[in-house]
Amino acid sequence: MSHRTAREAKLARRICTAFLAIFLTVSISLADDATFRRVKMVDAKGQQTKATLTFHDQDKSLVVQPVKGAAVTIPYDHADTFSYEYTKKHRVGVGAIVLLTVSVVGGIVVMCTQSTKHWLDIDYHDSGTPRNIVLRLDKHNYQRVTDAVKTRTGKDVEFLGCRLCKMKN
Repeated sequence: MSHRTAREAKLARRICTAFLAIFLTVSISLADDATFRRVKMVDAKGQQTKATLTFHDQDKSLVVQPVKGAAVTIPYDHADTFSYEYTKKHRVGVGAIVLLTVSVVGGIVVMCTQSTKHWLDIDYHDSGTPRNIVLRLDKHNYQRVTDAVKTRTGKDVEFLGCRLCKMKN
């Protein structure tokens, strides 16, 4: 019985070693890329489409791949400016629904809270033609995306602040 368990332990060590080697190989090969999946691309009509933002250091380009449609590839040296801004808005509509259906107090509380949306605006040029792409970033990764822009492209992100706050003043 002990001979069998020693053989099983040796096999388990070999399997663990193989998985560790595979994991290290994959993690080293993916170290050149930074991918963000919680991104939405805004089209010309204002519609938001789920997308993936990937920084390819080997190609020196960033790629925005929407779920539907063609990918947009921007070489680092074609990117002119990156700007970040956010919008804050009271949740009046959702609060009214909660107020009418669930609870008066809950509806009032929801109406007093604000939602924040984060935006990254990329101005670039493609064969001499100026272009623009707008991305809506998730609240969990907007800081990491702006940090990745600085470290990967070497260009600063211009922080514009709150878009709707400026419009009120």
